[in-house]
Amino acid sequence: MKSMVKKTLIGMGVSAALMGASLAQAEIKIALAGPVSGPVAQYGDMQFIGAEMAIEQINKNGGVNGEKLVGVKYDDACDPKQAVAVANKIVNDGISYVVGHLCSSSTQPASDIYEDEGIVMVTAASTNPDITLQGYELIFRTIGLDSLQGPVAGRFVAESIKPKRMAVIHDKQQYGEGIATAVKSTVEEAGVDVVMFEGITAGDKDFSALVAKLKRNNVDFVYYGGYHPELGLILRQSAELGLDVKFMGPEGVGNKDISAIAGEASEGLLVTLPPSFELDPKNKGLVSAFEKKGQDPSGPFVMPAYAAVQVMADSMNATGSNDPYEVAEHMHKASFSTPIGDVKFDEKGDLTSFNFVVYNWHADGTKSPAK
Repeated sequence: MKSMVKKTLIGMGVSAALMGASLAQAEIKIALAGPVSGPVAQYGDMQFIGAEMAIEQINKNGGVNGEKLVGVKYDDACDPKQAVAVANKIVNDGISYVVGHLCSSSTQPASDIYEDEGIVMVTAASTNPDITLQGYELIFRTIGLDSLQGPVAGRFVAESIKPKRMAVIHDKQQYGEGIATAVKSTVEEAGVDVVMFEGITAGDKDFSALVAKLKRNNVDFVYYGGYHPELGLILRQSAELGLDVKFMGPEGVGNKDISAIAGEASEGLLVTLPPSFELDPKNKGLVSAFEKKGQDPSGPFVMPAYAAVQVMADSMNATGSNDPYEVAEHMHKASFSTPIGDVKFDEKGDLTSFNFVVYNWHADGTKSPAK
């Protein structure tokens, strides 16, 4: 917790800055931080269109305390060093609210800066539990944790797949290794034999050695923790090299581009994803608004990003204040009705409730509930 002196000084500075901004342009800027470029930019697009739609609709309804919201994009390329540079630029730009970052390895170091500088951050995509284990008061997320997603995946594997010799592979990054570890623990507790647990290097293109090792170990099921570019290649090369086993991955692989990379080899991939919020009848009007723009509302981070903006805006309206500490205090205490359902945060800034669902992925880039 920050001292009252620092809170007061920051609050006075923010209030003065906002007063000047209000007189000059009557707007509240929200930084939208995530990958505009790089191999997972598709996920950044999901976050951006969700947040931008929320900003647009809130402005149509009068804005926040009579002021207009303005989204400002920042590209961290899902790179931790670039994320730190982005966070410092957001500080220097005088922005007090952030939706982002996307990759857990980028969100973690950026969150340290935001907390220290009195900036509210809500990530709609970073699922690694460590991000909110630091006792920060300004850091939140509108998506569930790997400590929830991993067990959902692990229980499904143990109860429905029942492999005899399982491999757990990850990309050695905070998100990928974290969820892979959670899955490994869950399946081993259920008696599944994990004969391989090892990492690959993100960005690699040739996975023939990995496929050969999976074959030598007579693996009959593979869980992969990481993102779609690498898993897409692993799937394709496994099919080409005659490894006929089922694969599973987290929401980081649930992207239509995995089908573009793997082709028919992506058929039957198991993926844990947030629920299909776009199918909720309550979101019919919102889905229509996305579709009118030619945007896909079904991405796993679209609706959580919308909710991230909404909870901040609702808290500003409820408190009649744009001070980050007052807004964060309200966010910790209140409940919000959003496109992802009723949102309530615990003391760490995590959602008190969130579900992950197991889906079958299809080669045409669609998904269906797994049974």
